[in-house]
Amino acid sequence: MLEPIERHVDWMADAASIVFDGPLRRGAGTRFWCVTEIGPFRLIDHMEITAWQPLHVMGVRHTGIVRGDGRFTLDPIADGRGTRFTWAEQLRFPWYLGGPVGAWLARPVLAWIWRRNLATLAGLLAAG
Repeated sequence: MLEPIERHVDWMADAASIVFDGPLRRGAGTRFWCVTEIGPFRLIDHMEITAWQPLHVMGVRHTGIVRGDGRFTLDPIADGRGTRFTWAEQLRFPWYLGGPVGAWLARPVLAWIWRRNLATLAGLLAAG
């Protein structure tokens, strides 16, 4: 569910569609457009995969209207009974979306959406 980028729309409620920008579909250098919808806000986010270690790390750079970097990390839990999924993202909003204040105000909304996305992903993985 993580490695096939096109499947992110299956578990990310804010990702409406993904269209690749070039021939790559996997790995560092893969570029794509993602239509992102949050409430009444809709934007087309251009992204590039910056780090790719299968089953461990996927890094992304947002180069569209909203800019920044994100990273998914998978680490085994110490007792060997699972995997810890970490999602870290630092986004910068343009001035017309409130700049740093808009990003600060969006933080709780984005955190709620990302927690919901992770719960959806966990459900899909549990279902096989």
